[in-house]
Amino acid sequence: MKTTDIIRLISLAAIWGASFLFMRMVVPVMGAIPTAFFRVLFGTAGLALILLIMRVRWDFKKKLGAAMALGVINSGIPFVMFSLAAKVLPAGYSAILNATTPLMGVVIGALFFSERPNGFKIMGVFIGIAGVAVLTSTGPVQFNTQLLIAAAECLFATTCYGLASFLTKKWISAKGGLDSKLVAFGSQLGALTLILPVFAYSSTTQAPASWGNSTVWLTLAALGLVCTALAYILYFRLIADIGPVKSLTVTFLIPLFGVLWGAVFLNERITAAHVAGGALIGLAVWLVLRPERAKLAG
Repeated sequence: MKTTDIIRLISLAAIWGASFLFMRMVVPVMGAIPTAFFRVLFGTAGLALILLIMRVRWDFKKKLGAAMALGVINSGIPFVMFSLAAKVLPAGYSAILNATTPLMGVVIGALFFSERPNGFKIMGVFIGIAGVAVLTSTGPVQFNTQLLIAAAECLFATTCYGLASFLTKKWISAKGGLDSKLVAFGSQLGALTLILPVFAYSSTTQAPASWGNSTVWLTLAALGLVCTALAYILYFRLIADIGPVKSLTVTFLIPLFGVLWGAVFLNERITAAHVAGGALIGLAVWLVLRPERAKLAG
């Protein structure tokens, strides 16, 4: 990879790692649903502005509905799940659990898309499960029902990410493709469509005790504009320059930044559970993403 590609990869990991810090800062003040809603709202607005600045032609080639449906699965549900988990889990925990996305992709592919995993991928799934068990059972957060529910919410989110990767190929790529920036915008529009009525109902029936101060709103803006809109642009640029497999190596780096930002800005304690659980999940992701050797022609 070129130096510029490495810089973009590290920058993307730092940005996405910060998203867990920002959620941990906003959710205790506003609640999970408002946090997810404003993240998607700012993300949608940011992507629309980027499309206008870059003068991208608004031609969805009859795939707007598919892109919006993907957004429900790839953004709407996961953003809500991670926001709910942020009520309980430290930022570092959520960032490490987020790294299970490729593992979920293996399971989803085997169960529903006739993808036959090799021995390394199967081993990776089991090692990843062990890593989650170590992180949740031996970490600084008290092991109780709340912790298990929060961890399950993170894993449900990563399952959605894994499913969305297959649906993107089936609904978008296999039907002639679509400008990745339009896919990103359409997906955020779909997520917004999902969360808006939920946000409206929850705000009228049980409004947040506080709508926060300027710091909270600046954090929300960063979550939507930087961690969502800008991150999408960086990610799709990486895919175009170095390919999807190498781009997925960002998965290894996000937990490092998630734990780092939590320790620096929220005084979250780094423990042996972070190191052991994170190492096991990192090994699992490497086993899943490792390139298969091409068979020699006989």
